[in-house]
Amino acid sequence: MFIGEYHHNIDEKNRLIIPSKFREELLDEVIITRGLENCLFVYPKNNWDHITNKLSTLPFTKKDARSFNRFFLSGATSATFDKQGRINISSVLCDYADLKKECVIIGVGDRLEIWSLDKWNEFFTTNEENMSDIAENLFESDVDF
Repeated sequence: MFIGEYHHNIDEKNRLIIPSKFREELLDEVIITRGLENCLFVYPKNNWDHITNKLSTLPFTKKDARSFNRFFLSGATSATFDKQGRINISSVLCDYADLKKECVIIGVGDRLEIWSLDKWNEFFTTNEENMSDIAENLFESDVDF
């Protein structure tokens, strides 16, 4: 399970260090794709295979299914780690997530998310005060945190 928050800079060749804690779980190959809220999703290859199997069951006759598949799969790319623990992120994905220098890498269970520092701060600030309401809407009243 991926958890935690780490800050690293992306270099001029679009290479980003992935923390060693995460690399151990990711193994050799990852899939990077467009995420929601203008971040990137990073999946271990075996998780990606599971997701694409689920996506393949969506009816292509449904407009939302076609749209989501196009959005999610068209930017997806495979990456491996170099000797410094970096992955190379395509310029298409860097543009989508507005990755220029400072990045935030967070673990969110089955995947990593890569955010520009500015977008992460904006997301966090916007949602921080609403977390109790969000939790109330998502969880039964008998769940304790």
